[in-house]
Amino acid sequence: MKEYSAPAKERLGTLPEGVGVPVGQTPPDAVLEDLSKGKVDLAELAEKRGPLLVVFYRGGWCPYCNFEIHELAVAYPDYQKRGILPVAISVDKPSESAETAATYTIPFPVLSDPDLRAHQAFRVVHTADETEVLKLKGAGIDLEEASGRTHHEFAIPALFVVDRSFTVRWAHADPDYKVRPRTSQILGVIDGLGLSDATIRLR
Repeated sequence: MKEYSAPAKERLGTLPEGVGVPVGQTPPDAVLEDLSKGKVDLAELAEKRGPLLVVFYRGGWCPYCNFEIHELAVAYPDYQKRGILPVAISVDKPSESAETAATYTIPFPVLSDPDLRAHQAFRVVHTADETEVLKLKGAGIDLEEASGRTHHEFAIPALFVVDRSFTVRWAHADPDYKVRPRTSQILGVIDGLGLSDATIRLR
């Protein structure tokens, strides 16, 4: 794992041009696979389980992403108290996602989206060019093996708070994968959204 830097206060809750779903909009729904290859409908999950913190990460091969998932797992009780369910999404195939989850206990859904349904719906697709693909291969990272696909696409790291109606209430993305909101920043945002009265109905 590698620790990432926090964005400056004025950058928190911003989206680069052409990236992400802005606040107030509802992205198209997407049905993804969980670690057991069961189907998970994101909009249905939001309606049933309460507001979601949708977390797009590059993949289990990214050390900064592993740090992010670990931070989310550690802070899960704080999200739970606020009625927020984190949901982590990457293009990793279920077996790769399961390997990430096996590294430490993850108490929230980790979903597989190798066909980019949710990535496209939330507009957070990064396409690696040939130079980047070769650089990653040189570091022992095989994108095609991780996703089971040949598209060489993965997430621009991004966070979205969506309410029960699947409407975006807060959004943040940064093309610099080494810069991501820290737990204290995310919780501060959530506290300011007035979603604390929502509760997660645990199954």
